[in-house]
Amino acid sequence: MKKGQVYEGNVERVDFPGKGIVRVGEETAVVKLCLPGQRIRFVVNKARGGKAEGRLLEVLEASPLETGHPCSHFGLCGGCTYLSLPYEEQLKLKEEQVKRLLDGVLAGRQEEWCFEGIKGSPAIYEYRNKMEFSFGDEYKGGPLALGMHRRGSFYDLVTVEDCRIVDGDYRLILRTVREYFAARQVRYFHRLSHEGYLRHLLVRKASRTGEILVALVTSSQNPQDEKALINGFAEALVSLETNGLLQGKLAGILHIVNDSMADVVRSDRTDLLYGKDYFYEELLGLRFKISVFSFFQTNSYSAEVLYETAREYVGDLGAGRTVFDLYSGTGTIAQLMAKTAGRVIGVELVEEAVEAARKSAAENGLDNCEFIAGDVLKVLDEVEERPDIIILDPPRDGIHPKALPKIIGYGVEHIVYISCKPTSLVRDLEVFLREGYRVERAVAVDQFPWTSGVEVVALLSMGEIKS
Repeated sequence: MKKGQVYEGNVERVDFPGKGIVRVGEETAVVKLCLPGQRIRFVVNKARGGKAEGRLLEVLEASPLETGHPCSHFGLCGGCTYLSLPYEEQLKLKEEQVKRLLDGVLAGRQEEWCFEGIKGSPAIYEYRNKMEFSFGDEYKGGPLALGMHRRGSFYDLVTVEDCRIVDGDYRLILRTVREYFAARQVRYFHRLSHEGYLRHLLVRKASRTGEILVALVTSSQNPQDEKALINGFAEALVSLETNGLLQGKLAGILHIVNDSMADVVRSDRTDLLYGKDYFYEELLGLRFKISVFSFFQTNSYSAEVLYETAREYVGDLGAGRTVFDLYSGTGTIAQLMAKTAGRVIGVELVEEAVEAARKSAAENGLDNCEFIAGDVLKVLDEVEERPDIIILDPPRDGIHPKALPKIIGYGVEHIVYISCKPTSLVRDLEVFLREGYRVERAVAVDQFPWTSGVEVVALLSMGEIKS
């Protein structure tokens, strides 16, 4: 295949994360955003060493697996890749992707291990408990938009008022905020010129308690009468609750000022406009305090499945045993393990998350948890205690290569690895396998229905695999 040429082909399969393997005669190319069984037209944008990568131009024939979709934004918004597939087919697709990756790393190294398939999400629609919406326009010079990036575009947005993976409160808040600022002709922050005011809208809602936290992110390029503008924004949201239009309840409203040139949500200054700057969520009988930037699984319903699985893999800890929960976030896993462990030490880089974890543990009556703020790579050099078991739940890029030898150096009998990016998991498994660990069990968990994302829980054991 040649760069710049347009081809037609059939999608044979889709590898993680959403990489379609498209056959054209005797050759294949990798094309994203397509589904198994589709016939597509694509343009090659990379061709080297017999490998080609292409960009989807058009779906010529639908896959026989596709059965329609419930969202008016499907195909425009870059979020839900698999929405036109039945949920059972999506699970099958993700299960095959994970099994193929694990087989690839274990082949020739280990014969006996147990792959336990995939566990679906208890809720497949309206499941997300966090959304970051961006301000912009739907096309150059168009009206104010607030939503998600248009598929394949860095600039254009789709106002996703009909999004199916969030509930009605998200859709109502999005519509109210967009209409409020559009009526006042407030400019959005342009990603190239770095001029303008409105940047993002962050909405978090606890699936179990119904508490809602809303944060408006702007630049410091103050518009006229900024105080009145921001107060009016807060009043518009409060009126939704006052008039009984929200299913949940507002916990707090924040105004975050961010002058970073990067298109990320961060805070140079945060002002509390209403209520409090945190909310509570409940999982598996425990209560967790979550602030605006705290990491927390975005699907509370499936998170319970994920953590129950991790707890099962850990097994009976025994009162005298010490657990290291590395990359502990807001301490969810650590607190779930604390009920049966002697001591749990959580390590997390984000100080705000560590503080939330400490407070949650105290409120849950758990006095055998310690949470340390810092980089796992450095903290392990400072902690004198040694673990009996290690739980790993790293960010998408996996474990820092320099931290891996330190983790392996403890020589614990069992490690439970929770991964939100299976390709990072298999990269790290290469090192664990080389150093004497074996995969005993693994299972996929669908945390993100209709998207290409999937989690994996793997139990690693030192030495021989148990029969």
